[in-house]
Amino acid sequence: MRIVRDWQFVEDQDRGASAAIGNFDGVHRGHQYVIGIARERAAEIGAPLGVMTFEPHPREYFAPKAPPFRLMNAEARAHRLGWLGIDKLYELSFNDTLSALSPEDFAARVIVEGLGLRHLVVGDDFHFGKGRAGNAADLAEFGRAMGFGVTVAPLMHDTGEEISSTAIRQALTDGRPGDAARMLGHWHRIDGKVIRGDQRGRDLGYPTANMSIAGLHPPRFGVYAVKVDVLTGPHAGSYGGAASLGVRPMFGENLPNLESYLFDFKGDLYDAHLSVALIEYLRPEEKFASLEALIAQMDADCARARSILAAI
Repeated sequence: MRIVRDWQFVEDQDRGASAAIGNFDGVHRGHQYVIGIARERAAEIGAPLGVMTFEPHPREYFAPKAPPFRLMNAEARAHRLGWLGIDKLYELSFNDTLSALSPEDFAARVIVEGLGLRHLVVGDDFHFGKGRAGNAADLAEFGRAMGFGVTVAPLMHDTGEEISSTAIRQALTDGRPGDAARMLGHWHRIDGKVIRGDQRGRDLGYPTANMSIAGLHPPRFGVYAVKVDVLTGPHAGSYGGAASLGVRPMFGENLPNLESYLFDFKGDLYDAHLSVALIEYLRPEEKFASLEALIAQMDADCARARSILAAI
């Protein structure tokens, strides 16, 4: 998958795709449905399959001090889209220039002149251009005038509930990763680089791989059964594990992070990139009366996590 970030300087090989447009936060089943239509159109017209998205997320750009809301960082989103077989990821830099374009200018300058896209697929709640002034019907009208095709996809629902990033965030807030996974079509994952922590886990007999969750919507704090994919380095592979997500109240006030203990693993994971899937919520965070009580609970958590993972 090729990643294109500058719509003003595009190589010929990266032009002419059939592309789905959106923020694709979570790459949930609704997003996958839209991408599937773009895939069908690509096959029909003999074009590469593309996805157009934006970085930073426009909501982050306009409200940088708002609470974190993203389900995925750019790295995780790119990984997921790569797994879906996308040929061209147009991860356009959302900046003053792009945000100031009117809907018509966005269609003319970005879609036609910049990327030369041949077909676009959007959800029926799609908005674009300065002030979100353009909608899906406007895009279709511009397509007819400017020579690109447009397909508008209906929103997808699950048991009467709209599948949306908002609904998935709520499931994660409630500690329901299984419900989030049903709407996503895959396990909710936190991707990133392993950072150095306080190494308390090593002293307790449970060395952990620590990852920041800065900028991401925080799932319910507590302990989870997890699947961990080590994406880079000499230990690349998949492992079961148990993870603590939160502020670690046993050890004072701390920034929220994710600490994953990988079962049956020995080695150094510092600076490796991990993808951690939240499988099942086990319990809330807790401040224990002693380190011995904490270790006993960690033993129980790991035993339960192993049992859960063995059954899926």
